[in-house]
Amino acid sequence: MARTYISEGNQIAYLLRGLFILGGLALYFNIPGLHWGFFFGILLGSVILSEIVGLIWIRKRRAAKTKRKSQPKTQRESSVAHRTSKQIRADEVILATKLEELSGAEFERLLAMYFIDQGYAVKEVGVGGNDGGVDLVITDRRGEKTAVQAKCYSERNKVPVQTVRELVAAKRNHDCILSLLVTTSDLTSPAKDEADKFKVDYWHGAIVEQKLKTWGKWQPGKKVAVQSKLTTAKREVATARKEIAAASAITCSCGAPMVRRKSKQGAEFLGCSKFPSCRQTRPI
Repeated sequence: MARTYISEGNQIAYLLRGLFILGGLALYFNIPGLHWGFFFGILLGSVILSEIVGLIWIRKRRAAKTKRKSQPKTQRESSVAHRTSKQIRADEVILATKLEELSGAEFERLLAMYFIDQGYAVKEVGVGGNDGGVDLVITDRRGEKTAVQAKCYSERNKVPVQTVRELVAAKRNHDCILSLLVTTSDLTSPAKDEADKFKVDYWHGAIVEQKLKTWGKWQPGKKVAVQSKLTTAKREVATARKEIAAASAITCSCGAPMVRRKSKQGAEFLGCSKFPSCRQTRPI
């Protein structure tokens, strides 16, 4: 049965009670002339004092648990929801975003860009999806393939041993000789032992950040101007208006402005705005 803060408080109370009784009895039998009421005082005092200490322990643990369940819980859920998102932002945005603000799929994409610049041929295996233990397959200039598993975890969420075992088993499905585990956090002790046993190389937190900073393209915090669809639409409208204005500057022989038209075959030409009374046309 899992140990709770209430059982911990009771165990502390029992332990203190025993220590107080033993200490009191030692004084009672080693100091001659003490009244027999001292013995009963030891029993009563040890019970009361130990219960008080146990209750204080329980209250502190209960307060800490309540605090974790309030606002930090919402923040953790938001962070987890973001990290498990399968949506991938533009490469420019990923290169300017901190690791803790990337989703799992975006972290995979960042690593893909990194390995490409290091001279590897990179195959993205189901980015953000069910990869079966492998996210990237990278091939060096000698043709050696490495299966890469990427884990974008928070610092306190360490990679378990099961992830290492899945990578070892999955690398054979992609005809890979080597395997690499990249995580923004760290591995548990059993996971490290398993990685050393099966010769799985792994990069954790500080190593990953150091390699990306040395790379140079990853610049977290850099402001990026991302062109939105709305901006693109406005530019297209402005371009169309300029074209119409330019076409309107051309006049027909009848004096009316010429406008852009399309034939049945889809070819554009200039036609008189007084069509069908005037059927004059000009090529563009």
